[in-house]
Amino acid sequence: MKKNDWILIAAVLVVAGIFFGMHLLTPGVKGGVAEVTIDGVLYGTYALDENQTVTIRDTNRLEIGEGKAKMVWADCPDQICVNQKAISKEGESIICLPNKIVVSIVGGDKKTMDAVTY
Repeated sequence: MKKNDWILIAAVLVVAGIFFGMHLLTPGVKGGVAEVTIDGVLYGTYALDENQTVTIRDTNRLEIGEGKAKMVWADCPDQICVNQKAISKEGESIICLPNKIVVSIVGGDKKTMDAVTY
C-alpha cells in the first residue's frame, strides 16, 4: 500500500470516530417511553422517567431506571437481548427473537444523530 492509501484509511477512521463519539455523547430521550410489543401486538408502554421492573409474560424481565431500559433476564437460550446495552434514545430497540418481544424507545425529544441527519 502506498502512503496516500494510509492517509485515506486514517481520514476515514477519524471521521467514523467523530460520528461514533457524537452518538455516544448525545443525551437520551426526556419524557420518552419504552414500548413493548409481543409478536407485533402492543403489550405495554412504560415511562423512562420512572424506575420500575416489568415482567413480560414470565419469559423476560425489563428494568427501567435512570432514563434507560435494559433486558435483565430472559428464558431464551441465546441471551442476546440480555447482553445488549441499555437503550435510551429515540429509535433504539432490544429484540428477543425466541420470545418475539421487541422493546423500542418512542416519544420525547428526538436527540439522536446519525450520518444521514447530520
